[in-house]
Amino acid sequence: MGETEKRIASHGVGCFAKIKIFLLALTWAYVSKSLSGTYMNSMLTQIERQFDIPTSIVGFINGSFEIGNLPLIIFVSYFGTKLHRPIMIGVGCVVMGLGCFLMSLPHFLMGRYEYETTISPTSNLSSNSFLCVENRSLTLKPTQDPAECVKEMKSLMWIYVLVGNIIRGIGETPLMPLGISYIEDFAKSENSPLYIDDLTITPTDTRWVGAWWIGFLVCAGVNILISIPFFFFPKTLPNEGLQDNGDGTEDAREEKCKEKTKEENRAITKDFLPFMKSLFCNPIYMLLTLTSVLKINAVINMFTFLPKYLEQQYGKSTAEVVLLIGVSNLPPICIGYLLIGFIMKKFKITVKKAAYMAFCLSLSEYLLSFFHFLITCDNFPVAGLTTSYEGVQHQLYVDNSILANCNTRCSCLTNTWDPVCGDNGLAYMSACLAGCEKSVGTGTNMVFQNCSCVRSSGNSSAVLGLCKKGPECTNKLKYFLILAVMGSFLYSITAIPGYMVLLRSIKSEEKSLGIGLHAFCIRIFAGIPAPIYSGALIDRTCLHWGTLKCGETGACRMYDINNFRHIYLVLPAALKGSSYLPAFFILILMRKFHFPGEIESSETELADMKKSECTDEHRSPKVENDGELKTKL
Repeated sequence: MGETEKRIASHGVGCFAKIKIFLLALTWAYVSKSLSGTYMNSMLTQIERQFDIPTSIVGFINGSFEIGNLPLIIFVSYFGTKLHRPIMIGVGCVVMGLGCFLMSLPHFLMGRYEYETTISPTSNLSSNSFLCVENRSLTLKPTQDPAECVKEMKSLMWIYVLVGNIIRGIGETPLMPLGISYIEDFAKSENSPLYIDDLTITPTDTRWVGAWWIGFLVCAGVNILISIPFFFFPKTLPNEGLQDNGDGTEDAREEKCKEKTKEENRAITKDFLPFMKSLFCNPIYMLLTLTSVLKINAVINMFTFLPKYLEQQYGKSTAEVVLLIGVSNLPPICIGYLLIGFIMKKFKITVKKAAYMAFCLSLSEYLLSFFHFLITCDNFPVAGLTTSYEGVQHQLYVDNSILANCNTRCSCLTNTWDPVCGDNGLAYMSACLAGCEKSVGTGTNMVFQNCSCVRSSGNSSAVLGLCKKGPECTNKLKYFLILAVMGSFLYSITAIPGYMVLLRSIKSEEKSLGIGLHAFCIRIFAGIPAPIYSGALIDRTCLHWGTLKCGETGACRMYDINNFRHIYLVLPAALKGSSYLPAFFILILMRKFHFPGEIESSETELADMKKSECTDEHRSPKVENDGELKTKL
């Protein structure tokens, strides 16, 4: 082997090592981005309680990530390919880290969290405003200073979380389109799928707020650390299929690469509009985009409010819910991605086979989701909200049902939320509404006695908090999680074949712009509006709203779980079901559609075959001549 061949071989090995390191760094960047996004979704209920805001505003905060991403995604996808892509990805990771840090700032700028309560944690008997007292004035709380009320109403600290999430969305913009195009420019088409204090509340209470801000600090540090490797990668890498080409030296290839870059820079704006027109005239691409928009609407609606649904449906704390979601979703998704990538590479799945595979697997996951309608629990039994004081379930909330004969003498406030659980298995909105006249103990161990509304069962005591749901509901949660594991696995093995169809349905020179336009449509028609309208619909199922110091409405304390369940399950089912209509048309059109990616791959393979045949033809005479020479000698 000559010096030129050695240099070429060494160069090929070095490039392959770099792409492996880049792939590893990009994978960790995706993990870091997913960590931030998943943590954000899991903390939405905590943010709602911390700032006493309705679910619709929480949905707006969650959708603000897409707002930050939206204005830049198309331009970064197209113009970013002409710039230093690894450095842009690195800068994006740093920006994501800064956004996460900004989201944690309210904890340091706000005072200590004060939850809505009328109960003294020390059970000072001289302060019995939370107990049943006859002929008492209903003005239990001292009148707030008007200046404090104005200050409280103008305290919009949740805007820090909103702006931080917008900045996080801006930082995420270059990650997918530039990372994928960087790998696609190097990798062979068949390898692409493989690369890709004293308290009176407990954690289950709807007023509980944990240390939600710590996770954002962790995410900020992780994002910034992940950005470091991207600043050391070259602007471009040679195509994997050309590494074995022995024509020319390394210097010649570098010179050719520079000339190509100059030509691309001259055409940086010239091809933008023609590429956009070509994409809009591509029926497969546009139908795939429509399908993605409908499916992502369904996924966002379910994933965003999954913690809230599990808390209300099965009576679990936020910490338990976050742990269960992570265990039931993350492992099957990771296994599914790795498995389907290996299968598609091993068996060299074509684009059309990938489309049929994605359709069938997605349909299976959709049909499986209907079993969620069978795994349900009843509302928390709260007298005056979900049941009568005799324990009869209410279909509709009636305002005048909060009071009953057993507590009308107590002069109770009806807008407070200090739930207690009676010995009769019913919960009451406050100890006063339970008719309790005495309390013993302190903090969460406080016990209320002589409760006139509880006496029907023989005892007359109550403890703090809502009554726990029975063991049947706990067993149903297990079935829900089993379905979640199966659904997450099916969803993950559907994603890569579907995305492969998207990539191969557009020309190579339009790939980055096509990915960006696809992401733009998803964000503007799904990512931004979905959590907002879904949150507004969920707000309509609220039975009791919290009250701020100055009488303003706070966060919801109790939902009608039946109506909540209908919105949470039916809306995504309708959206995802409608996505199969354009998906069906895609399968029909594919019979006559020639995918640009497949054509280019076939032409490359044909050229390699011709080159191989040509090389064999040149080598054969040489062997024959050598044989004749030896014979003559």
